[in-house]
Amino acid sequence: MASADVPAPDAPQGTSRSPVRGWLSVLAVTLGIFSLMTSELLPVGLLTPIGAALDVSAGTTALMVTVPGLVAAAAAPLVTVATGRIDRRVVLTLLIGVVGAANLASAFATSFAVVLLARFLIGVSVGGFWSLAGGIALRLVPQRHVARATAVVFGGVETASVLGVPAGTLIGDLSGWRTAFAAVGVLGLMSLTCMIVVMPKLEPERVMTLGDLPRVFRTHGAVRAGITMTFLVITGHFTAYTFVRPLLQDDGVADGMIGVLLLAFGVAGVCGNFIAGVLITRRLRQTVYGIAVLLAAAMAALAVTGHGVLSAAVILIVWGLGYGAVPVTFQTWILNAAPTATEAASSLYVSAFNLSIALGAFLGGWAVDTVSTVSVLWTGGVLAVLVPPVIRRFNP
Repeated sequence: MASADVPAPDAPQGTSRSPVRGWLSVLAVTLGIFSLMTSELLPVGLLTPIGAALDVSAGTTALMVTVPGLVAAAAAPLVTVATGRIDRRVVLTLLIGVVGAANLASAFATSFAVVLLARFLIGVSVGGFWSLAGGIALRLVPQRHVARATAVVFGGVETASVLGVPAGTLIGDLSGWRTAFAAVGVLGLMSLTCMIVVMPKLEPERVMTLGDLPRVFRTHGAVRAGITMTFLVITGHFTAYTFVRPLLQDDGVADGMIGVLLLAFGVAGVCGNFIAGVLITRRLRQTVYGIAVLLAAAMAALAVTGHGVLSAAVILIVWGLGYGAVPVTFQTWILNAAPTATEAASSLYVSAFNLSIALGAFLGGWAVDTVSTVSVLWTGGVLAVLVPPVIRRFNP
């Protein structure tokens, strides 16, 4: 069993093509994954106006997060296996083209059913693209640049999670939610164009089978621990964060300030990402502990504290620091846990991450509609505090 605290072996030899073209390709893939993940999470900051425009409740509107999360969880391994013999450039450009078109369809939709169909297609693209993106980075640049290129690609996931949603919310507040979806759709089409222009042909090197997934889960205890803590943290976060807008509104925060507060959350998240990037080299497990503490403390504070804009900003900054550290920390844990089966382990991680997004949004929607809005904070906090026992039970 590989310890999650032991660095993974060196990545395979990168491509011998032009380093400049390789880095341009990395940036194109990063833009694609940023637009994909922003697409998946964009409704978080726009639930209220979308629900009002399409005449559905907040809980029902949360299906815009649940549906792509569920679909992405299934699509991560299935797309990887189904396209195993196809040029990776072709697969990635097709997936990012679908997400661009789906977002534009959402921007012009006149019914919630059309929006949900578009969200289904986004889920397929998110699961397939993210599952393949890490491996693509390893083949685009020389070996000495592999680690940095991989960090840049996965930085697209992190930046979308902590910055894309606040930026989309600001656009929605200023120009309407349809404009926000259209902007992300155009961003996806820009990534499509960049990948067509700069990416080289990339034939698959190894074909993953569905049998690899249960095998890596069964034989690597650190993978099981990583999947469990991913489930707890991501489900808890999205149970609460999906409804951060109505939570802030209930506390008297004006609509015009919500986008600003979410932007503060995003900036804090970027800082959390860089801080975690420094810590995880030698203190990976302690970083996971810190994430759980920050998330639980922020959710509890938001639930019990009477606050205005200033106190809400402080709480969201703490929350952002904790969540911003999640993707890079958990991805590193998973890759280090199964260094000889990174593709299968990454597919499991992508599935767990997206399934947890869907479950969190669904659980939060149920709680909002049947209990109270503030109940999502307590639920999310409880799930976060369950992480330390999981880590303590893991024996490296």
